[in-house]
Formats: sequence, C-alpha cells, structure tokens
Amino acid sequence: MNYVIIGNSAAGIAAAEAIRRADAAGKITVVSDEPYHTYGRPLISYYLLGATDRQRMLYRPADFYEKLGVGTRFGERAERIDPAKKKVFLRGGKSLSYDKLLVATGSRPFVPPAEGLDGVQNKFTFMTLDDALALEKALTPASRVLIVGAGLIGLKCYEGIAERAGSVAIVDMADRVLSSVLDAEGAAIVQRRLESKGARFYLSDCVEKYEDGVARLRGGGEIGFDILVLAVGVRPNVELVKEAGGAVGRGIVTDAHQKTSLPDVYAAGDCCESTDALTGRQAVLAILPNACAQGECAGKNMAGVPAETADAFPLNAVGFFGLHVLTAGCRDGESYTEREGDIYRKLFYADGRLRGFILVGCPERAGIYTSLIREKTKLSDVDFELLKKQPLLRAFSREARAGKLAQEV
Repeated sequence: MNYVIIGNSAAGIAAAEAIRRADAAGKITVVSDEPYHTYGRPLISYYLLGATDRQRMLYRPADFYEKLGVGTRFGERAERIDPAKKKVFLRGGKSLSYDKLLVATGSRPFVPPAEGLDGVQNKFTFMTLDDALALEKALTPASRVLIVGAGLIGLKCYEGIAERAGSVAIVDMADRVLSSVLDAEGAAIVQRRLESKGARFYLSDCVEKYEDGVARLRGGGEIGFDILVLAVGVRPNVELVKEAGGAVGRGIVTDAHQKTSLPDVYAAGDCCESTDALTGRQAVLAILPNACAQGECAGKNMAGVPAETADAFPLNAVGFFGLHVLTAGCRDGESYTEREGDIYRKLFYADGRLRGFILVGCPERAGIYTSLIREKTKLSDVDFELLKKQPLLRAFSREARAGKLAQEV
C-alpha cells in the first residue's frame, strides 16, 4: 500500500504511527508546507517566553521518521487532489500517487478586514514556529505591540512577549477575555492576572482603521503601535477536499471512520468536523486529544483495521503566568459556583448529569470532572455534594474507585 499524509502535526503523526503498527511494509509519505520536523505548536509562546527551546519543542524524537520508515516532503505544499487519478499535486508541478490519502491540514489564521491593514509593515499571525521566529526577530525592548484578539491565541502570545516588549495592548470585540470558553466572572480573574503583568485591554471594541502606526478604534480611541499581531481566530483548511468535490461544512465532513465523501480519502484534526458528544451537533473541535484520536482512527482504517472515532466534546487547558484555566463541555442547565480570591469553580449540570465546568486557579484532579462528563455518569451514583466542593475519588463507590484507579495504572 502507498499511503500519503498531508499534514505533519498531531493528527498526521498519530495516523502515521497507527498505519505502521498495522502495516510494516507499506510506503508512508508525509507532506508538509512547513520545513520542520514535527513540533508542538502550543509551545511557540513558551519558546518566546524562554521556557523551552527548539529541541524541546519536538513532538517526536529527532529520528522519528527514520525509525518509523516514513518518507518526508517538507517545505512542499499540496495544492490539489485528483481523486480519479489518486494523485496529490504539489506546488511546482510534482505529484504523488496514493492508495490511501489522509488530509490533516489543520487550520489557518483568520485575518479580519480593516482599512489600512495592507499598509502595516510589521504584522504577524501566531500559529506556527515561523510566526514565532518572525515575531521574535522584530521585537525590541521598546516595541509597542498591538494584539487583535483576546482569545487563547492572542493571550498566549501576550504571555510569550510580555517581558520582551515595551508595551502590549489587546483589542477584542467581545466584552471579556477568552469569551468562547469563560463566563464573565472567570474571565475577570484572568484579565486581572494579565493586567498585573502590564497588559492593557480594549474590550467591546475593534480596529476600524490602521494609519501611520496608529490603530483607530470604532469606539473612538487610538492605540499607537510598532508591531501588530492578528489573533482573531482560525479557519479550517478544507480547500483540498472541497475543490476535489468532497463534502464540506464548517470543516471537512467525515464518517465515523474518518473517511471523507471522496474514495480512499480520509481527514482528521482541526480541518474536520466532529460530533459533539453533549449536543449531538457537528462542530470543529480543534483540540489536541481530538486530533490525535481522529488521526489514529484514520490511520487504522487506511491500513485495513476497522476503527471508529469516539464522540468528543470541547475541552481546554491553558495557563497564564501560573494561573491555570480548565474548561470542558457546555454551559447549560443548572450551575454551582464557588469563588475564593483567584480560585473559581463553576459546574454545569442537567438531566442528572454533569454537562460542563469552568475551573480557574484550581486544576487539581480536574480529570475527575472530565470523566463524569465523558462517561455521562449519573450524579445520583456519586456524592455530588462532595464533588461540588472538590473532585475527590471518595465521592465514588468502592467499585467505581477501583475501576478508575485501574484505568490510571
């Protein structure tokens, strides 16, 4: 078999490993428009922060491709799929034939239109190692940085550059930071921590015009800047499948085996739609565990080993200057809230089951809450009053505790 994988991040790597476990002889080729060995994209902010280096950013050991028997086409962009001829065409006219193809192309930054944006010289996005290296080169201790976007990407960018810039301003149309994952009370705690490190926020506002090193805001304010970072959001890279005639919604549409509507073409990771286990709706769940699970599932099926992807649900774990933020599931039904200083716990439950949570400053044993959501455990089967205060195993029956401890081992 001849396997081609477009994408060199979590989903693509998981697929390559799954293929090789099932097929020791098949030819595997990984194509990536980035020129690098696979690395952990979430680590780019820690690279700028000085908390890691290029070697420690590797997602797999340096000899990974050689040991796995995987060929690489790094620095080459896949531009077109011909499902009839079973070929992938690369920039420059070269092509690769395949028996089974995986599209694991991830996502790209969304750049909102604004007057004068094309004239901004020092503007960057913040998703790749190249983005981080370019930003690092431009930064000076006197730099005035403007970050557009107060979501996960924008705030991690701020953490990475806070000590390397003269000043940093952050603009977002939402009324709070991390608006997609936090409520107002949790967001206020995070915002205060970031402001204590020097961040200036302009919320419920947006840039209408860029002009001579000044961002003019819709609300009438102005922000002077030397460096602009656009971190508004991302868009799934669906074009290869869409232009080949495959089914696409917000992301690439796949079945439970990660197979697209194109023959012998699979897709996995942030470019794909998933079924939200809690709502039953199709959504792009751009989280690392989901990408790994989808990639592994796709790789198995490509190699002839039947597998299905388990439904996923939103899950985020992030930290800012030592303040940990964990969220999962959905924010519906009844809720329980506990607040003490910068420690904030909010649980959401409905129909006798935990539906979601927001944890700020209290990451210990959060996996217990996550397992309650994933396993759809009836709250009547546990001591929920105890779990509200603290996620402890003694809230479960003796049999359940034994089973969970066995899973951890």
